[in-house]
Amino acid sequence: MNQSDPSGRDDRGPSNSPAEPDPATEPIAAQSAYPTAPQQPWSAGHPLYGPAPHQGPAAHQGPAPHQGPAPQPGRESRSRTVTRPLVVTALIAGLLGGAVGVGGSALLDSAAPAGVPVLSSQQGNAQQAADVKPGSVTYAAQVASKSTADIQVATAQGTAVGSGIVLSPDGYVLTNNHVVAAAGSGSTIQVTTGDGKSYTANITGTSPSYDLAVIKLDGASGLTPATLGDSDTLQVGQQVVAVGSPENLSNTVTSGIVSALSRTVTAADESGSAVTVYNGLQTDTPINPGNSGGPLVNLQGEVVGVNSAVNTGQAAAGGVQAYGLGFAIPVNEAKRIGDELLQNGKATKPVLGVTGSLASTSGSESGAQISGVEPGGAAADAGIAEGDVITKIGDTKISSYADLMAQVLTYSPGDTITVTVGSGDDARTEQVTLGSAVDEAQTTIPESGGQSGQPRSPFGGGFGLVP
Repeated sequence: MNQSDPSGRDDRGPSNSPAEPDPATEPIAAQSAYPTAPQQPWSAGHPLYGPAPHQGPAAHQGPAPHQGPAPQPGRESRSRTVTRPLVVTALIAGLLGGAVGVGGSALLDSAAPAGVPVLSSQQGNAQQAADVKPGSVTYAAQVASKSTADIQVATAQGTAVGSGIVLSPDGYVLTNNHVVAAAGSGSTIQVTTGDGKSYTANITGTSPSYDLAVIKLDGASGLTPATLGDSDTLQVGQQVVAVGSPENLSNTVTSGIVSALSRTVTAADESGSAVTVYNGLQTDTPINPGNSGGPLVNLQGEVVGVNSAVNTGQAAAGGVQAYGLGFAIPVNEAKRIGDELLQNGKATKPVLGVTGSLASTSGSESGAQISGVEPGGAAADAGIAEGDVITKIGDTKISSYADLMAQVLTYSPGDTITVTVGSGDDARTEQVTLGSAVDEAQTTIPESGGQSGQPRSPFGGGFGLVP
């Protein structure tokens, strides 16, 4: 999500975060601080090709410079007029592709000497939309763009910008909670759909722990709903496409691959004293402020994730800038939460019934050390006690308490999961039936000593944090 603010603050918020670690389950601190766009490499008035030619009314006297075959004997040499230099602006990136065809005739004077070539373009083999087949980035972009919405939330602090996924023809839209969390009394939500129509909208329900929300457009009809895919079938290296409104540039398409299937992303709350957790798909598809809440789709145009966070490494602290570390909420999790929000205006989350922190476990054992167990809760009923170290949930290795909470959130309330306690010869497994709670607040984890230093928010600006 991107926010313009009269005070100079944007929604990217505080953004100190370590670079991405190698282990698949180790926490990653995510943020949405991005470098400013590079300055245009050409100043106004600088010619496109080489130095500016001499300008003036006088034509060059004498024979024309030798270009191509020499003039035939007895044929009078034609004088060459001087064209004015092109003024290159920031639009150059968009113009280069057509410079030869569209601007080619403008670069040469019609009175050029004989033998000087005249540039032209061949007729392109542009595919019609109906000819584009599933399995290509072009097809995925065309399909996803029809079901992607631009969202703007006007508040007293400025305008927050994000994206959304159309769920129904009458205007239910899925987005990130942090995109609309600032909407309150006196604020407005304005949504523009893929057909260019604009609507006001209201919040149907939010799920802070999963960073998801559903909004309803006023008076909408005939919209194109997105096709939701299956995130469990994704493979590392599979091509994906993101669509959204980065920096308020609507219907922007980027592409890349799935880099990893399960990452624990961490982000501090506003006070910096607790960390929220989020389990996401990792992708190198460029995700920028304003992409939040938009679709990540496969090459069939099916939504496989909800774009939510990015890790820029140590750039905010003056360190190395990281690129290509984006994260999306798997669509299979988003479907369950979206259904509950549509039906009830609220969502539920699973509860293990334990407490812990990001402090290292005692000894050399890796895992999530339990500092407290809720009496009568799911863990207590299964025989898990204070001081136990949980090392696996199902087949997934647990390296920290953040991993534990992120993995628990991938399940549904009432699911029975296998929990491995301890390791080696002392390891034991327990069958735990997860409890349930209404998701009204983010799932947080205290850091060691209750202090976290600089917040590690991927969103910031008071617009919510990842779960």
